[in-house]
Amino acid sequence: MGEKCCESGTEQNGVTMILSCSGGSNVGQLANQAAVELTREGYGKMFCLAGIGGHLSGFVQSAKDVDKLVVIDGCEIGCSRAILDHLKIPMTAYVVLTKDPGIEKNKDFNLKREEIEKVKETVKTAGKMTKAEAGAAGSVCCA
Repeated sequence: MGEKCCESGTEQNGVTMILSCSGGSNVGQLANQAAVELTREGYGKMFCLAGIGGHLSGFVQSAKDVDKLVVIDGCEIGCSRAILDHLKIPMTAYVVLTKDPGIEKNKDFNLKREEIEKVKETVKTAGKMTKAEAGAAGSVCCA
C-alpha cells in the first residue's frame, strides 16, 4: 500500500520485476508459486499484475521503468502478456509454462516440487537479458 515500488517515478533500475499468471489451473498456480519463490530467493521482485491490468498509473510506470521485466504465463492464452501488450510495456523475458518447460495444463492444484523447480530454472534462463538488450535483438527473449 505505501510501497515505493508502486509509486510513479520510483527508481527501478537494477530490479528484475516478476509478473505472473495466477490463473485457475495448475500452470497458473505454478507460475505464481515460482514467482513467490524467486522473490524469496532474491532473484527478483514479484509485482502486482492486477494493478497494471487495472491501469493504476504508479504500477504501470513501475513496469515501464524497470531494467528487467520477466513475465510468466501459465498457458498459451497469454493473459499476462495481453495486459502488457495492451499498455505497450516491453518485456525482457516471456515464459509460457505449457510451452517452454512443457507442463501439461490441468485442474490439479497439488503442485509438484519438481515442476516448481523446472519453472524457476526456465525463468532464470529466460531472464538473463535487459530490456535494452532484448530490444536490440528485435524481440523478447523466450526460454
